[in-house]
Amino acid sequence: MPGPLSHIRVLDLSRVLAGPWAGQNLADLGAEVIKIERPGAGDDSRAFGPPWVKDRDGKDTGDSAYFTSANRGKKSVTVNIAVAEGQGLVRELARVSDVLIENYKYGDLKRYGLGYEQLHELNPRLVYCSVTGFGQTGPFRQRPGYDFMIQGMGGMMSVTGEPDAAPGGGPQRAGVPIADIITGMYASIAICAALVSRERTGEGQHLDLALLDSQIALLAYQNTNYFATGVPPARIGNLHPNIVPYQPFRAADGEVILACGNDNLYGKFCEAAGCPELARDPRFATNGKRVENRAELTRLLSGVFKKRSKKEWLGLLEAAGVPNGPINDVAQVFEEPQVKARGVRIELEHAAAGRLPLVASPMRFSETPIEYRLAPPVLGEHTVEVLRGLLGKSEAETARLRAAGVI
Repeated sequence: MPGPLSHIRVLDLSRVLAGPWAGQNLADLGAEVIKIERPGAGDDSRAFGPPWVKDRDGKDTGDSAYFTSANRGKKSVTVNIAVAEGQGLVRELARVSDVLIENYKYGDLKRYGLGYEQLHELNPRLVYCSVTGFGQTGPFRQRPGYDFMIQGMGGMMSVTGEPDAAPGGGPQRAGVPIADIITGMYASIAICAALVSRERTGEGQHLDLALLDSQIALLAYQNTNYFATGVPPARIGNLHPNIVPYQPFRAADGEVILACGNDNLYGKFCEAAGCPELARDPRFATNGKRVENRAELTRLLSGVFKKRSKKEWLGLLEAAGVPNGPINDVAQVFEEPQVKARGVRIELEHAAAGRLPLVASPMRFSETPIEYRLAPPVLGEHTVEVLRGLLGKSEAETARLRAAGVI
């Protein structure tokens, strides 16, 4: 069964992570995604190593493991957009595409004749998605934006990490580039919505996605907590500002996460843990009271957890229906029986590496299941295929473009 976007062609001019993440989502959904890269160098993230992808002989290739995380399902076409003929090739591809994704600095592509207004005139149905650090408007629109700086500027680091006075305290970035990834996710949603709108109006549109906007949106209830109190939320480590107990506790031989999202679950936990009096105690009987008396409850529960091993707690809480879990490293993640049962790890045939392990899309469809057709491409792997098959270039013309450094 074809994927839900199997009728869509995407021209992906983006690099690194936010834009490519959106392009990979669309590829997973069945779209044909043509990735435009610089001849000889390609996407900047190809060089973000080590670690590097290993070839069939176990030797390092020129592609980073980082690159493979966001470019599954795409065709790589090398085009030098700094020259007129390269710009012409991109315009030809835009004419026959449904979506264009780009993450150049504000105004850069317009200089090449590849801005939204220019391509909209060429193809009014084109959905043109711009991903930048600060968006297409405002005083910072021409600034470059990178995930780390956006996590700091957008408030993420002010609520991530231990308090300043605690050991190891201070602002922390998230362990993955969350500003990039969430912007890619918002871009994916916006593109799909614009395609639905196009079905009704017949017209494409310009989508303006900014890392800073997306990072701020991701703060979710931390934003509304601030609006409600006028006090900016502080770093509280692994604690939750609005729910207690919702944190890790140290068992006799390791840590266990306890997640009591409501009063009923808290009562179940206290019964299973052998401390029912803590459910009846008026200081802890409701979530609001538990938040007010967090320090004392945490002290009491820390003593309770030390009485059993990690394995005992996980079994006990699971049997009682209380949400819980271990703190896994990445290797342990892929050994979890649930992760194996869901087929989260997949393998695709890579041109250089052979069978390349990757992570499956979390989107599951009952009628149009995702099919993983293409591994992350090697640089320029599909240039000839696309130029000859899609644009009708002859073998001689393709050879001339290559000799001229256009592709």
